[in-house]
Formats: sequence, structure tokens, C-alpha cells
Amino acid sequence: MAKKNFEINIDFKFCKSCGICYWICPTHAIVKGELEAPKIENNDKCIGCMQCANLCPDFAINIVESESANLPS
Repeated sequence: MAKKNFEINIDFKFCKSCGICYWICPTHAIVKGELEAPKIENNDKCIGCMQCANLCPDFAINIVESESANLPS
């Protein structure tokens, strides 16, 4: 079974840089960036647990399953 791929989308119009997302991320796909704003370090690390999206008080994070680049032909 192939690993699912996920894409992290942060809407910075709503994000207030509280840090919950990068403190809760178990794989460190989201890390602390400049001025303590969240930074997506590596989408490949995201396991789709949705903890960041579920705990975001501003509803600024959306996780979507993305198309896999290594689909069997």
C-alpha cells in the first residue's frame, strides 16, 4: 500500500501566529518560522492526523490529500 500524501494549507489572513500548530505537529511538518508564524517545513512529513487543523483557534489550516506522484501505471 502506498503512503498517502497530504498538503498543508495555511490561510495567513486568519492566522494569528499562536503557535499551536507547530507545537502539536507530531512530525514537525509545520515549524516555527519568522516572527513565530507557522512555516510549512515539508509537506511530505505530514501524516494527515489533522491535529493542527482541529486545534487551530482561527480555522486557518486546511489539510487535503494530494495526488501521489508514484501511482502504479
